Amino acid sequence: MQQTRAVIFDLGGVLMTGGSPNDFAKRHPELDPEMVKELLMGPYHLDTDHPWHRVERGEITWTEMQAATRPALEAAGIVQPKLDGAIREPKAPRPAFGRNEPMIALLGDLRAAGIRLGMLTNNVAALRPAWWPLADWSTLFDDIVDSHEVGVRKPDPAIYHLSLRRLGVAASEALFLDDLIHNVNAAVAVGMVGIHVHNDGTDAIARVRELTGVAAAANG
Repeated sequence: MQQTRAVIFDLGGVLMTGGSPNDFAKRHPELDPEMVKELLMGPYHLDTDHPWHRVERGEITWTEMQAATRPALEAAGIVQPKLDGAIREPKAPRPAFGRNEPMIALLGDLRAAGIRLGMLTNNVAALRPAWWPLADWSTLFDDIVDSHEVGVRKPDPAIYHLSLRRLGVAASEALFLDDLIHNVNAAVAVGMVGIHVHNDGTDAIARVRELTGVAAAANG
């Protein structure tokens, strides 16, 4: 098996709690979560012209996305968040983004072992103030590919190739972690080793350590 030279991480649902599509759907527990995700974010296993996909590609603003999705959402009884410097929700507090500490510890161990680190996230410019302060991401990672900055989003193969190119590694030399299986499958399709993150990521962390040979730090 080829040596692992890089590990690429998704953000929401992997490095961070509270930021996956499933977490957004949970903000409306009275409604079918699959229906909420479909209305708010479109078919997330695809890359389409749904307004959420467009805002993640940086083609439209948060306000424009809200205006485009508001009729269907309000018909289903969903009140969209308001944006004023930070995300505020009339029916709930701002998104409870938090650090997944075991994943953050894994980053430190991998970096100490000389493995290159990348973040590859489908994200929205308006949400950055809510998650960027959680960690010194620019120091933790060698490269960060944020969909709204580069104009392409997962599962488009182009964004995986971009991340690999910026890290300077071949696909076969990289592991990719994501909580959404279709994004993992897309990474595998371009030649990466995909790891599906479930729940708190314990199994995924163990798999990364197995494949890289990087053990937890003695004081970790």
